[in-house]
Amino acid sequence: YVVPPLKAKYGLWINGAEEAALGGGVLSVSNPATGEHLCEVSEGTEADVENAIAAARDAFEDGRWSKLPPRHRAKVLNKAAELLAENLPELARIESLATGRCLREYNAQLGRVPDWLVYHGQLASVSEGIVPPFSDADHLCTVTRVPLGVCALVTPWNHPLLIAVKKIAPALATGNCVVVKPPELAPVTVLELGRILKAAGLPDGVFNVVPGHGHVAGQHLCGHKGIDKVDFTGGTATGQTIGAACGPHVKHYCAELGGNCPVVVFDDVSDVEEAVNGTAFGAFVASGQTCVSAKRILVQEGIFEEFTAMLVNKAKGLRLGDPLHPRTHMGPLISAKQLNILEKQVGKGVSEGAVVLAGGKRPLAQQGDDEEASFDLSKGHFYEPTVLGSVVRNNYVFQEELFGPVCSVTPFKDEAHALELANDSKYGLGAAVWTSDVKVAHRMARDVYAGVLWVNAHHRNDPSAPWGGFKESGIGRENGTDSHFEYTQAKKVVVRLAGNKEDWFGDVKARYS
Repeated sequence: YVVPPLKAKYGLWINGAEEAALGGGVLSVSNPATGEHLCEVSEGTEADVENAIAAARDAFEDGRWSKLPPRHRAKVLNKAAELLAENLPELARIESLATGRCLREYNAQLGRVPDWLVYHGQLASVSEGIVPPFSDADHLCTVTRVPLGVCALVTPWNHPLLIAVKKIAPALATGNCVVVKPPELAPVTVLELGRILKAAGLPDGVFNVVPGHGHVAGQHLCGHKGIDKVDFTGGTATGQTIGAACGPHVKHYCAELGGNCPVVVFDDVSDVEEAVNGTAFGAFVASGQTCVSAKRILVQEGIFEEFTAMLVNKAKGLRLGDPLHPRTHMGPLISAKQLNILEKQVGKGVSEGAVVLAGGKRPLAQQGDDEEASFDLSKGHFYEPTVLGSVVRNNYVFQEELFGPVCSVTPFKDEAHALELANDSKYGLGAAVWTSDVKVAHRMARDVYAGVLWVNAHHRNDPSAPWGGFKESGIGRENGTDSHFEYTQAKKVVVRLAGNKEDWFGDVKARYS
């Protein structure tokens, strides 16, 4: 299968085929860098969700996928990984157009996505049950992992294909069937994945995609009694609502939610400029629209002034422009709504004492030093890379997540003070530490309360390593063997081997347990 250039219209993907939404509604996908209309996608509603769940349930129950040997499922996923890799250039372009993120970012990031399909197929192939020791030789106990059933995957717009595949790969590898509710702002690459999976040999009904609004299609999907597990990535408030919806039917639930990532920079760093560059990467790649973007930059007093000046200069030097242009450093925010939210958040922080050191506003209408690079920023949802100073721990921007290219700088005295500031948050998803002292690095890695921590790096990820947050940043884990357990459940079988007869009611010495 060859992914075509962006089409004018897309349907839902249900039971191995494209179809129009029953209600006839459509979602309009636009380019956040230019405001131009890109395509229309069928808008799924409750009736479409019902059809998708029914298709997935039929596929699961008849065993066309769930009862296949894991090695056979792995072969399909390996083929899908090959097809996905062949189509990445076009998929990267589609995602760049729909999200406004730089094409350079997607070319670098999406090149890793096939690894998730390969890894989880291999992991399922070699996974083994256990034979735990029982209390005597008269019984044999075996424990195997079995798939959950039909899983609802609700994915975000900031990494449409990557985050979807992070969920889809372990779900399919372990024998589940899925219904994906992709982001309404950028659903196309997930729809195209349906065709790639079918071309790789995935049976119809195993993978279904229903684009639609969260409060309609997403809500009906997550609350449906026919769903055995919900896996969600998005905001904490929405994640809490979905978690409550899972309760009545006691669904399995995994959620990667908000974050407010601290970056702790010690004065022993071997190269301050490298730490600045790493922090800027953490803060401004993807226009700061990731749950692990560097937000609270904590810098030791000895290098605070130097570091801050260099970070401000770095932010001011970043080029905004056409996301498809190779010289562009940063694209727009995803929508006018998100831009307005960010402006209000920065304004609130400033009203509480924060000082704008760089950015803090929409950019000029034109930017570029030559005709090729010049781009009219006024038509898109652009916001300048922003650094805020004079930010204390009770300031709004220190305590809340700002989903955009905004970070703050705050000094600290010593290691204990740094740890206190880093952990002063209701979130605990990502964190980073910059130091040349291996002892400090390990102590901070041990004591910072976050599910993912980098030392002298940022944004590094791999299918083999668990990903998830503490506190209000989520529940459960993606990636690695953890995700294998997230998408399966243990089944214990006890076989009595003794040849003697048993009668509980006829023998007062009969065994109970």
